[in-house]
Amino acid sequence: MQHLNLKYIRERRLQLGITQQEAAEKLGFKRASTYLKYESGIYELKAKQLPLLSKLLNCKITNFFDKNVSVLETSKKII
Repeated sequence: MQHLNLKYIRERRLQLGITQQEAAEKLGFKRASTYLKYESGIYELKAKQLPLLSKLLNCKITNFFDKNVSVLETSKKII
C-alpha cells in the first residue's frame, strides 16, 4: 500500500504561494484549519479529492505518493 507524501503536498503548496485557506476552498472546506488537518495527516485525503489537489498544485496525482517502499515491507520473508 502506498502512502501519501504529505511533506511533498505541503512543500508544493508553499512553493506555489497557495495559502491553506485557498487550498481549503478549492477542496470544498470552509476553513483553513480543516485543510491543515488533512495536510498534517490527522484526516486522510479521499481519492476523489486527489484530482482537485493535483489541479491546484499543478502536478500529477502520482507525485503525491511516496516512491520508497518501507523497510518493513521489504524485509518481510515468505516462509
